[in-house]
Amino acid sequence: MWPTKAYVNGEWCDAKSGKTFDVVNPATGKTIATVPDLDASDVQVAINAANDAFNTWKKTTAKERSDLLRNWYNILVKNKDYLADIVTSEAGKPLAESLGEVAYGNSFVEWFSEEARRTYGEHVPSPNKTKEILMIRQPLGPVGLITPWNFPIAMITRKAGAALAAGCTCVIKPAENTPITALVLAKFAEDAGIPKGVINIVTTSRENTPEIGKLLCESPDIYGISFTGSTEVGKLLYKQCSSTVKRVGLELGGNAPFVVFNEADIDKAVAGAMASKFRNCGQTCVSANRFIIQKNVFTEFVDKLKVEMDKLVMGDGKTCGVNLGPLINFAQADKVDRIVNDAKNKGATIITGGKRALSVGERFYEPTLITNVTKDMACYVEEIFGPVAVCIEFDTEQEGLEIANSTNRGLAGYFYSNDLSQVWRVAKALEVGMVGVNEGIISATEAAFGGVKESGLGREGSRHGMDEYTEIKYICFGNLEY
Repeated sequence: MWPTKAYVNGEWCDAKSGKTFDVVNPATGKTIATVPDLDASDVQVAINAANDAFNTWKKTTAKERSDLLRNWYNILVKNKDYLADIVTSEAGKPLAESLGEVAYGNSFVEWFSEEARRTYGEHVPSPNKTKEILMIRQPLGPVGLITPWNFPIAMITRKAGAALAAGCTCVIKPAENTPITALVLAKFAEDAGIPKGVINIVTTSRENTPEIGKLLCESPDIYGISFTGSTEVGKLLYKQCSSTVKRVGLELGGNAPFVVFNEADIDKAVAGAMASKFRNCGQTCVSANRFIIQKNVFTEFVDKLKVEMDKLVMGDGKTCGVNLGPLINFAQADKVDRIVNDAKNKGATIITGGKRALSVGERFYEPTLITNVTKDMACYVEEIFGPVAVCIEFDTEQEGLEIANSTNRGLAGYFYSNDLSQVWRVAKALEVGMVGVNEGIISATEAAFGGVKESGLGREGSRHGMDEYTEIKYICFGNLEY
């Protein structure tokens, strides 16, 4: 049905120890596959393979890499329904969302197949008549890519597409919740003609993940690390990478403000809120985490948001009509429950929802709307990563901005206003790497994705995505005669 072995140096393999772990459908709680649980010795083989392959892959032309990536893209598009079915089985998101992710993820392979041929250098006018100054871009080297479960296709293709286009090879460690998607991507890359060792997929359990992350970060044979995940883990990996001073790209946690001003179109703001908050059951790093609503429109926004939330249908993502899937695991369900109960106990008002939806499944949580929120509540400061809308009232524009920026995270932010002057002021004042102005869905292949403060380093996607995988080499030609 799908690959269930790790992919190292062009071979499908088991762990040397023979150990495995189960992959579970979060909607049903049933095991859908068993995959190898690789340890450090297994992953070292993958690192060696990536290094051996780099010696030849780096010498391929940009055109050759472009053609292979295009082949890969064409195969991915042809198999979009198959891929979407796997994403829903592993990650639990509704099938329509999975199809959207597949299209989004595939677009990175297409984009970087084109960007491969645009890694231009520079000729710089020399201050000296006998010298010429050139700067060229060269591939960084073998890289380690550590990806999350919430976008199992897009987070791999956004990283691997850029890495391969630049001439790097890679060792990919997918999240233990969603390894099958990664293995299928490798199978299609193999079908596309990408040589052995260029892409390696190492599957590991949660128990083995720390040692594998440490190995990739500290290995002198890995020249860069790209990680998407929590800020806490990102800080640890950043520290571990310091021993080899390697290139680090981090796309970390968010705490996205969603600000609605008096001048906003409330119906559009509510539509944007639904799209931003409840996609993938609120389990995206750019999900709106705090709805910060100006006083004059607070009641209208909350009332209309409740109406739309009540239309959400929970269930298995493969069931027709379902548009809200489960939380990924019990730990996440426990976290959401803790945050909501903390708000209840401290006097918040639960407008709708507020508890686990056990009649649907053990990992499901009711769409929850909370008001009367105070600063001492966990929902005011923590990234929830669940279907919980926290509404905070403010009076002046300055107060709204102060609330929005009162966090050490700065990935994405959203706001709604039809006042053009306010739009420019607020867009510049929000302390985030990405801003949605009158828009709740901002991700695009062509745009630079990344944050500020403790939400990460570097940018993915766009033409800037190639920067993470290339080095600039300065070449000076001297003693020239004209």
